[in-house]
Amino acid sequence: MRVMGIDPGSVVTGWGIIEASGATLTHVASGTIRTASLPRGPQRLKKIHDNLIALIDEHRPDAMSLERSFVAASVQSAFRLGEARAMAMLAAADREIELFEYAPNEVKLAVAAFGHAEKGQVKFMVMRTLRLDDGVELADDESDALALAICHSGRARMTAMERIAQPARRGPARWMRR
Repeated sequence: MRVMGIDPGSVVTGWGIIEASGATLTHVASGTIRTASLPRGPQRLKKIHDNLIALIDEHRPDAMSLERSFVAASVQSAFRLGEARAMAMLAAADREIELFEYAPNEVKLAVAAFGHAEKGQVKFMVMRTLRLDDGVELADDESDALALAICHSGRARMTAMERIAQPARRGPARWMRR
């Protein structure tokens, strides 16, 4: 299963794609979409959407993992974050990719085993989990996006195992029927 993680932002949107095969996770590609050079508003949103569509078309992910909104420092920051999230949601809908959302603490718990881990701890665990060389330099937003993809791959694997472990439902037991 190929998973694309998105850490949305109106100035910097992080993205990361991993391949999950059983318990093995492999880094496929990652980076950032930077829009600071553009005027605020529609041009930035278009660039985010267009870049995400191009990445989806190139890498063909099976699922998208997106950071769920959290309370921003200001109302305006929350609006900008919501707009960037909407561009990721629209890109997933355009390409008919299943979308999953995770709270920041949920991602940190899945990747660093501590829901209040700091960015440095998360980045370290992302690098370790994906077996990236120490010389590789990940931007914070890129690392967060890869953490989202890792979180989803683990959740998807757990859901699949739960489905296998549950006995088939066949209705009431024979002795209950009368």
